[in-house]
Amino acid sequence: MKRTFKIAVLPGDGIGPEIMEAAIEVLNAVSKKYDLQFEYKEGLIGGAAIDATGDPLPDETLKIAKESDAVLLAAVGGEKWDNLPTDKRPEKGLLRIRKELELFANLRPGKAYTALLDSSPLKETLIKGVDLVVIRELTGGIYFGEPRGIEERKGEKVGFNTMIYYEHEVKRIAKLAFEIARGRKKKVTSVDKANVLEVSALWREIVTETHSDYQDVELEHMYVDNCAMQLVRRPKDFDVIVTGNLFGDILSDEAGALTGSLGMLPSASIGERYALYEPVHGSAPDIAGQGIANPIAMILSAAMMLDITCKVPQAARDIENAVEKVLNEGYRTGDIWSPGTKKVNTKEMTEAIIEHI
Repeated sequence: MKRTFKIAVLPGDGIGPEIMEAAIEVLNAVSKKYDLQFEYKEGLIGGAAIDATGDPLPDETLKIAKESDAVLLAAVGGEKWDNLPTDKRPEKGLLRIRKELELFANLRPGKAYTALLDSSPLKETLIKGVDLVVIRELTGGIYFGEPRGIEERKGEKVGFNTMIYYEHEVKRIAKLAFEIARGRKKKVTSVDKANVLEVSALWREIVTETHSDYQDVELEHMYVDNCAMQLVRRPKDFDVIVTGNLFGDILSDEAGALTGSLGMLPSASIGERYALYEPVHGSAPDIAGQGIANPIAMILSAAMMLDITCKVPQAARDIENAVEKVLNEGYRTGDIWSPGTKKVNTKEMTEAIIEHI
């Protein structure tokens, strides 16, 4: 009997529609192999939604998302909307949907593909074999803490923010990290600044307490400054990194840069009920409509959906393995092309991946 999943499809702006089409073609290919059925419902978000409705996240789109099992989002933004008021810009649609769906964790894998080792800023001996994931807490910390603001004190301006975490916020993301590590190399690195910040001291305490239920997983604690250094010095030693909103924002970009191309990086934002999957890269308006965008990050985001929401991990592995085989055969979109490899467009890359599924 076929398993059916309702998928909210939000192509967004720039290259979004092109790479979303590629991801859906791959999902349809894998669905036949695993007896799955996907019911897609498309919605507007970002600049496309602003142009049509004046709102970067229309109520209809939010309704579609909340009635779905998962959300696939491609990209939002572009120069066309840069001069709009901050609260009306495309990126606000993305921030709002994350908040409305109560997505508390962002998962960003960082994997070094053998065929692309030359793209990494690190030498091959350091980067070869790297396969890690950064789990960033999304709803707490200094980005959302109150009070915050800019005011005048003692005759001069002062800016201030509040870094705050509740026990339940730390516990739920620690549990997620340990659960994910159980399906990987069984190691969690919890990153904080507990030697200076009380909020980090609490973070470390709660993560350690939560670890008592996951004794089969190794736990190490690391200060954020040391982690930033060790990601460059010995990236292969990491498996699952879990950390707060601010530190995660920085470390996930650093970990992603190790692989050499943003066009390769997927991500997932997870909540208690909902999940949203999107590539890390932006909307690339300069190449939109030309059919040359790299669809791999979007395709791998769809693979994460198969793994986490649909719970068909072998289907996800099939896609990931197909991507690796295509890269090993020398297929490259323009952003990762180098002399001696075969330059292909979005459609050709997608078809090559499907052939290997």
